[in-house]
Parts: sequence; structure tokens; C-alpha cells
Amino acid sequence: MTMNYEKLLSESARRMRPSGIRKFFDLAAEMPECISLGVGEPDFQTPWDIRDAAIHSLEIGRTKYTANSGLRELREAISEYMHRKYHLSYEAGDIVVTVGGSEAIDLAIRALVAPGDEVIIPEPCYVSYEPITTLTHGVPVHVACLEENDFRITAEQIKAAITPRTKILVLGFPNNPTGAVLRHEDLEAIAEVIRGTDITILSDEIYAELAYGYRHESIAGIEGMKERTVVVGGFSKSFSMTGWRLGYACGPQPLIAAMLKIHQSCIMAAPTTSQYAAITALRDCDDDVEEMRRQYDLRRQYCVRKLNEMGLKTFEPRGAFYVFPNITSSGMNSEEFCQKLLQEKHVAIVPGTAFGDAGEGFARISYAYSIDHLREAFRRIAEFLEEHKGE
Repeated sequence: MTMNYEKLLSESARRMRPSGIRKFFDLAAEMPECISLGVGEPDFQTPWDIRDAAIHSLEIGRTKYTANSGLRELREAISEYMHRKYHLSYEAGDIVVTVGGSEAIDLAIRALVAPGDEVIIPEPCYVSYEPITTLTHGVPVHVACLEENDFRITAEQIKAAITPRTKILVLGFPNNPTGAVLRHEDLEAIAEVIRGTDITILSDEIYAELAYGYRHESIAGIEGMKERTVVVGGFSKSFSMTGWRLGYACGPQPLIAAMLKIHQSCIMAAPTTSQYAAITALRDCDDDVEEMRRQYDLRRQYCVRKLNEMGLKTFEPRGAFYVFPNITSSGMNSEEFCQKLLQEKHVAIVPGTAFGDAGEGFARISYAYSIDHLREAFRRIAEFLEEHKGE
């Protein structure tokens, strides 16, 4: 008898939409001549000191499971790093080491959300917040961050979105895909709305080290917010360690304990070799991170200038490694623009709608690529716009 998985699969799994990022990445992979600007993966090698630490850990036989919450030495290194960088004080017991920042986000939402609870999600945003919320039978509450406000969420928007069922406010800044950031005054205003509620803030700060022209500040550092905030960080973006699959969450001990129970059941522990390497990353690689940030900054400025010269109005990002040009002047919607660009010029970028409905009219371009790579891609994009002018 043939199994009918349309009936067997859970409704929440069936209703999940596939990643719009992966869709274009997979199409680009079938075109050898394609230039992809679609994936948020650093083009730099993992710094040598980090790789050397990993190799050494293997040579001396450190290949066993670690504690579920992660190596104590690593959690202590994360504690030192958070204090040194962001003036946040966490004990080792306030930290859980995860398989990438994505698992930390998943654990936090699953530990907090009961069926019917609401999660406020500013959009455009990282693609995983909504599906994780719906898998827990929570209710995503989308709030549009507008271009005219530099894609920032405002305290007024948050206040208007809060209901008695609100459980989590997601703050993903520096933002993927827009590159938007929140400044001190923004955080203070948001904190004023959240104080006195039972709302937990999920602060996704995976791009905290990739900030241009300002120093990143965590909302956990605002008075009264640390006790109600889980901070998610990781090694993929800042240290060019995407394949090492390592992240972490810092937060109130009762919440971290609940997250750890879920982590124990579904993962057990993050990769041991990656954990030993990460200790070196946190303690010895500031100069490597600074050099990568300097290179990203040069690419950022190049991308913004070239796109504006083409007539694609582009907000100047202040964090992460993406630009989010407004493509409405082309007369196409986001999906059509990206599909035609891929088919006709073999350049892969991601439609803004992959990051929520608020992304319509925009496209995400990653500048985690070399200048030569970007230059050729932008030459083709300029040709594409010229050929479609006046349509």
C-alpha cells in the first residue's frame, strides 16, 4: 500500500514554506557560469590560529562528547568575551553552547512558546524565526520595518503589536537582510515599552562584530533588560566559521536551564573539535576579525555606490554583510527581478520576499565576496537594467 504523506505529515510541517535563499542558491548551483551573491557565508578562510587549535585538539585525542552545555572553558571564554566586548556579565551556568546560532534561536522559542502564544517578529528578517514559531504552535506577529526609517523597528510599533498573548519580541540587529542597526536611543525606547511586562526579548546578535562606524550595543545592557533577554551569538559570521556549526545563548539561568533540557534531548552536545577551536577564536583572534571587518567595509561602500549609480536606491547598511536595494524602479516585483536576472545574466541574488512580505520591492545582495566577484556581478546587473529600461 502506498503511504499518503500528505495526510501523515503534521499540518505545521506541511505549511512551512521552503527557504527562498536556498531556492536561488540551488538554481545557481546548476549554472557553472553563474555568479552568486546570494549566500551569507564569508569568503575568508577561518583564521589559521583557530584551525591550528582544532588540529591540535584532534592530535591529542580530544574526540569525546563534552558536557551538554559545552566545555566549561569555552563557556568561561564566552563570559569573558561578552564582558570585554559588550560589558555584559554572565556566569558559565548562564550560557549554553549550541550547533550554530540557529539552534540557540530554536531552543529559546521552544522553551518559551506555548500554543497560541504570540511572537513579535520585525520584518524583513532572518528566515527561521517564523517557521520555528509555527512549529511550536505559536503565532507570528509580523511588524514591517520601513525603508524610510532605515529599516529599524520602533518602540511605537512594538507597543501597538503587544497583546496579552505576547510571549517573545525578536530583535535581529544588525539585521539580515537589510544591514539595519539599533542605536542606544532605539534600545532605550524599546526597553521602556518592555519593562513591567512578562515579554522575553530574543536578541539575535550573530552579526554584532560586523558593525561599521559605530560600536554594537546589546539590549541586554540596558537597565532592566538582562533579566528578560536571551542573547544569541556565534562564530559563523564574525570568525568565518560557518561549517564549524557553533553558536551560543546567554540569558537568565532558569531559561537557559530549560533550553539545555531541550538541547540534551535533540542534540546532546555541540561538536567537540569546534568548541576547542572557538576558545582560541574568542581569546586570540581580535586582529583577524578586525581585518575581515575592514574588508567588508570596503565592499559595503563599493556596493552602495554602484547600486545607487545604477538607479537602484540603496540604504547604506551599518552592520552585517548585505545590501538591500530597492528594485521598484525596474518595474518588476522582487521575485520577477531575481528570476530574470538569474536566467538572463546568470547572477543570483535573493528576492526580498524571502525575508517576509515587508521585503517586497527589494532584493538582498551579499557582499561576503571578493571585489572582483562583485565587480563582474554588478557589470551584469547594470546590463540587465539597461536592457529592461522602459518596459
